[in-house]
Amino acid sequence: MTDYATLLRDQVALKCRCIDRIFLQAYVPKLQSVGWVCNFLRWQRRFAIPSSAAFGKIGDAYVKAIHKFATSHNIPMVKFKKGQSKEQLARPYLEAAAKEGKDRVVLIGTAQEKSSAWRSWPRKGQERARHPHMDWVREMAFVNHFYFYIWDSEWGGAFWKTNACGSTGTSGPSGNWRKLRLGMKRWIMVSVLARTPSRCRRSAIGSGLAQ
Repeated sequence: MTDYATLLRDQVALKCRCIDRIFLQAYVPKLQSVGWVCNFLRWQRRFAIPSSAAFGKIGDAYVKAIHKFATSHNIPMVKFKKGQSKEQLARPYLEAAAKEGKDRVVLIGTAQEKSSAWRSWPRKGQERARHPHMDWVREMAFVNHFYFYIWDSEWGGAFWKTNACGSTGTSGPSGNWRKLRLGMKRWIMVSVLARTPSRCRRSAIGSGLAQ
């Protein structure tokens, strides 16, 4: 039976004249396994018990820092509604920054979205131990994601997406942003839309490893 790889290799042809979006997905390999996560929490972050509760404390501090940053720089914060176009909401803020010619964060938006997160619990028989051994699992959970919309005079519009669970990403503009000559980017995940002729519609996708 023919597999997908063979079909794509032999039957699918792609001709790309230019690139209008570059996507990079990066991750830190030493935080993808239980052992290294425990080392990170115990020895780098100095938690007495390396458990997922520690990530909650780290996340709470991160969220507070975001709100403090927004307040100190007079950056508006909005909560995206389900089904709402984030790009349309951010557009007037980016247009205003473009007219000013000032590179800055123009808007911070929040939205509940699924993300992979670590969860742990004391191993059976260790529930009352002073320093219990923990069992760990990775599972999907709905968490708040923060979208930092940025105007950059060289690249145009951009946004950086992150959450308090440790995954981050950036992206560039979709087609309607290109029509306005407002390019957009995203962070690790990174997807950057280069300023290319409007006839270009192909995307380049890649992956990378953060050290």
